[in-house]
Amino acid sequence: MPVLRNIDLLLLALALPLFLVAGIDVLGWVAGAAVWAMWRLVGQWAERRAAAATTPKETAGFMAGSMVGRGWLLGLMLLAAGLAAGKDVGLSAAILALALFTVHLTSKLVLGSTDPQRPTTT
Repeated sequence: MPVLRNIDLLLLALALPLFLVAGIDVLGWVAGAAVWAMWRLVGQWAERRAAAATTPKETAGFMAGSMVGRGWLLGLMLLAAGLAAGKDVGLSAAILALALFTVHLTSKLVLGSTDPQRPTTT
């Protein structure tokens, strides 16, 4: 299952040759990869903090704050990439980030029910 948990990173690696073959500015891939790395790192940090939380309120706070914060981080970094390097770079980075987010969210939804650390309800 580790491959399925990181399928977004596999997609990121496969996107680089696509950018090169299609003639898309590679800076868009670099910007998208940097944004996605930050997204994943903040998410992993928040999940560890939420797992170590002692109250449900604290757990919810870390997870909700992480989601809102990562959304703003993603949007602002993509906007900055587009403004600094050009709209083609920003657009390609945004499309890449959207594809990575979609794959990541789908894999978390599918694999969330098989996570051995979560309690099961019957």
